[in-house]
Amino acid sequence: MHNVLADRDLLESLAAEVEDNLTRHIAVAAEWQPHDYVPWDSGRNFQAMGGIDWEPSQSELSEVSKTALTVGVLIADNLPSYHRELGKYLRTGPWWRWVGRWTAEENRHEILIRNFLMVTRAVDPIALERMRMAAMTASFNRPGMHLLDVLAVAAFEEAAAGIRHRNTARLTDDVMVTSISERLAADDELQAVFFANLISAALDLAPDQTMRAIADRIADFQVPVIELADGRTSDQVLAEAGIYDRAQEPELVFAPLLEQWQVFTRTDLGETGELARAELAYLRR
Repeated sequence: MHNVLADRDLLESLAAEVEDNLTRHIAVAAEWQPHDYVPWDSGRNFQAMGGIDWEPSQSELSEVSKTALTVGVLIADNLPSYHRELGKYLRTGPWWRWVGRWTAEENRHEILIRNFLMVTRAVDPIALERMRMAAMTASFNRPGMHLLDVLAVAAFEEAAAGIRHRNTARLTDDVMVTSISERLAADDELQAVFFANLISAALDLAPDQTMRAIADRIADFQVPVIELADGRTSDQVLAEAGIYDRAQEPELVFAPLLEQWQVFTRTDLGETGELARAELAYLRR
């Protein structure tokens, strides 16, 4: 039987791994500027400053692009909630520096998408603002978790976000939206690597505990969901558009990470870990 480690012990034991991965992440992350992806010369004033307000005819984007970017900015704009949920578990040493880096990267996603939507008048700015206010007022909260659960769900969420952006890039017919989506996907995929590497290290340190966390977080996994102005949820519209379908999560989100973590070939599990692994057998490739 493996000993169960308290979160404070895991924070300390994995700190060097966090430091190494933060250094690696910063070294390999491409430097890019949100303003470089916005066609500023397309912008014009709204009525409050002597221009004209938005009309549907002003939007030149396809429905797929508008759907993807609307959901993208609403999810990204809830960053204060995500920062709080992640930061309350990782407020120490290199963990906290990583939270700062992750937050800064995610913040520029929202800056980029919203600026692009406003400058190009791709969507109704008033409707978008009302949805943003509603989403942030509702906020985003999770039940209390242990450290390994936090790391596992973060790895899954970043992998899912990367898939969403890659599919947007593939499906859209707008060159700028493709470029934006590919840029965001690259960020999310690199963040997923950070969290996945920590889970790999945790499996070596506490295999039973980590396997239990992986199984539990797959069982209740839910990407952030936003309610749109027409009453539909982001889950519905993204699936209908072919951008992100929760039915494909086992194949596209979970299975690749389980393979990376060598979940089905490990020989160091005790009874608790074996029971957790058995729950994941349906994901074996």
